[in-house]
Amino acid sequence: MIGNLVKRIFGTKNDREIKRILAIVDEINNLEPETKKLGDEDLKAKTIEFRERLNKGETLDDILVEAFAVVRECSIRILGMRHYDVQMVGGVVLHEGKITEMKTGEGKTLVATLSVYLNALSGKGVHLVTVNDYLATRDRELMGRLYSFLGLTSDVLYNNMPMDKRGAAY
Repeated sequence: MIGNLVKRIFGTKNDREIKRILAIVDEINNLEPETKKLGDEDLKAKTIEFRERLNKGETLDDILVEAFAVVRECSIRILGMRHYDVQMVGGVVLHEGKITEMKTGEGKTLVATLSVYLNALSGKGVHLVTVNDYLATRDRELMGRLYSFLGLTSDVLYNNMPMDKRGAAY
């Protein structure tokens, strides 16, 4: 009985977590009008700016809001695809190392671009795993255009790829 009362007052842990992440998404959305005004070269320069800020001591969490806003705008321009709020939530969840479930067609590939970009800014490399060679190739071809625009390199590894070729892909 007391547990139910506490849940009604404060919500479940999941409710509180969603509320916290939606506040981050609101911050990202608030940057959208300003980000839309940036030219292509200004957007590309953001990658350098973010890396410099990281080198000066800021954390990935410190730049997450701005980085996600930049990825969303670049995705609109390069791919014609805008991240919806629920996809932004997924990006935050992935960045935080948590798991989220999404159905076929809900944009997992687009969601991944957010945390891939953010975490690649550290210069340590990012590995995105998918279920088969077909999806890996498809997603790399599609999202590779976005990553390239943002100043990142990307490649794909196949199941039976020789070791010498794998090294180049890494």
